[in-house]
Amino acid sequence: MRSWNFFVGMYFLFFASLSAGLCQKGTIMTVKGPIPANQLGQTLIHEHVLVDFIGADSISSSRWDEEEVLKTVAPYAAEIKSLGLNSLIECTPAYLGRDPALLLALSERTGLQILTNTGYYGAVDNKYLPEQAHTLSARELADIWISEWDSGIDHTGIRPGFIKIGVNSDSLSDMHQKLILAAGLTHLQTGLTIASHTGPYLPASQQVAILKDNGIHPSAFIWVHAQNERDMERYSLLAKEGVWISLDGIQPENQNTYLEKLKFLKKEGYLDQVLISHDGGWYSPGEENGGNFREYTTISREFIPLLRANGFTRSDIRKLLVTNPAKAFTIRKKTL
Repeated sequence: MRSWNFFVGMYFLFFASLSAGLCQKGTIMTVKGPIPANQLGQTLIHEHVLVDFIGADSISSSRWDEEEVLKTVAPYAAEIKSLGLNSLIECTPAYLGRDPALLLALSERTGLQILTNTGYYGAVDNKYLPEQAHTLSARELADIWISEWDSGIDHTGIRPGFIKIGVNSDSLSDMHQKLILAAGLTHLQTGLTIASHTGPYLPASQQVAILKDNGIHPSAFIWVHAQNERDMERYSLLAKEGVWISLDGIQPENQNTYLEKLKFLKKEGYLDQVLISHDGGWYSPGEENGGNFREYTTISREFIPLLRANGFTRSDIRKLLVTNPAKAFTIRKKTL
């Protein structure tokens, strides 16, 4: 007779295989596990719960207390849940305060669906890159990130829902070319979408070129902080290739600027490739009471009414908050 351990092992192997299969058929990976893409609902695609800017050489989860963070953050998360938001995509990368276990606890406490990420953040002149990022090849970096997808992050069993990298705002350095190549290799293995902190058009276009050179369709790439590109005509150059245009810094004082960008993208016919968010939050370890937390409600309370007053339809708004996030973060390999 086969041992009980054999049957337990086969049980978990079956469900691991089922989960992997589902993720290639219209699903999204949350910190609680995979969900059908059509259950993502209204989503904020670029927010933060906790960020620690101390640097990769000093970062440690011992610098914050989970319960203290939850006491601060949970009311903000519960508030957007009460406003009809279903999901929050948490964009804090590794070595900047990414904490999947904290996000799982927040999800369970508030009912929000939350995504975390894999990848490394090279912006700010590589301050938040671990030492190994400088010595390993793109293939070796990708293997680390793929392992997080296969086995979970830091022994938590929690899997990433997307790839998050960051580059400087000028022409890509050799280091940042390696990061986008590693992200591309990870996408080809996992189907996870690449969200790259970028800003201006130049590094965005260079990253897209590297992805295309490796057979990856531009629709696998989210141009994060695209609002920092002043020439809106350049949005069209990458949108027509399939890139996601992420306008993710909406605050009470800058809503009219974002309104003009969205009006341009709608006129050009690219509203179905646009993502919006606040880049809000976050708890800051080392600061009194976690520092000054920026809420996540401006879009719901103020920006959506502003869009409606300026000719945006309910269908347009559903694209921005429901349809587009679900398409952008659905796990699917996108090749040329």
